[in-house]
Amino acid sequence: MRKSLTILPGKAALLLVDLQEEHRHDRRFLVDNFSAVIANAVLLLEAARKAALPTYHCAYIVDVAAARPFHPVTPDGLSAFSDRNDPLTAICPEVAPAGAECTLIKAEASAFGDGVLGPELKARGVEWLFVAGVWTEACVDASVKDAQKAGLRVVLVKDACGSGTAAMHRIGVLNLANRLYGGAVADTANACRLIEGQAGEAWVTPGAVPLRYSLANATEMYDGL
Repeated sequence: MRKSLTILPGKAALLLVDLQEEHRHDRRFLVDNFSAVIANAVLLLEAARKAALPTYHCAYIVDVAAARPFHPVTPDGLSAFSDRNDPLTAICPEVAPAGAECTLIKAEASAFGDGVLGPELKARGVEWLFVAGVWTEACVDASVKDAQKAGLRVVLVKDACGSGTAAMHRIGVLNLANRLYGGAVADTANACRLIEGQAGEAWVTPGAVPLRYSLANATEMYDGL
C-alpha cells in the first residue's frame, strides 16, 4: 500500500549498482530504456550530494582467474561479461563517482558479497539504503536482499533500475516488493524528496507476499507501486 514516509538524511545512504557502459554499448547486455535509468540515477545522485548522503557506486568487473566455478567464458578465455580488460566496464560518466564517494569493485551479484559494505554502513549510522541500478532481477535483487540481512531498510527506486526487457524489470521489482519487509518502493521523484528529508510517497508491503500477479496484470501492478 502507498503511504507517506520521512527519512532523516543522516540515517540514509545511496547505492548505485553496476551503471556501466556495457549496458548501453554491448549488444549482448543492453538494458531496456537505459537512458531513462541513467537520467533518474543522475537525479538521485544530485539529491544525495546536496543532502551529503554517503554514496556508493558498484562496478561488476571479473578476473577470470579468480572467478567462481562455472563462470561463463568466451572461446578465447575471457569472461563472457564484465571482463576486467573490457573498457565497457567503466561506470557511465553521468553517474561517475566524485569526491569522497566510494567505488566498490565486485565480481559477484551482491554489493555486500565481500562483507565490507554492511558493517561500514552500520558504523556510519545508516538505517535506510536507497538502491538503484541494473539488472533488477540479478545484482539489484541480490544487493537488496543482502542489505536486508545486514539490518538495513531499503528504498528500491523502481524507475532508476532496469533489466534486459521491461517485463524482466517489472517482475523483478514485484518479486522484491513482495518481501521488502521494513522497506519501500518509490519512484525517483519521491525518492529524491525522501533523500532531501522531505515527506515522500512510497509503497510498503502490508503483509507477507501480497502481490499475486500474472503475466496479464504485472504491468498494472508494477504501475501501482
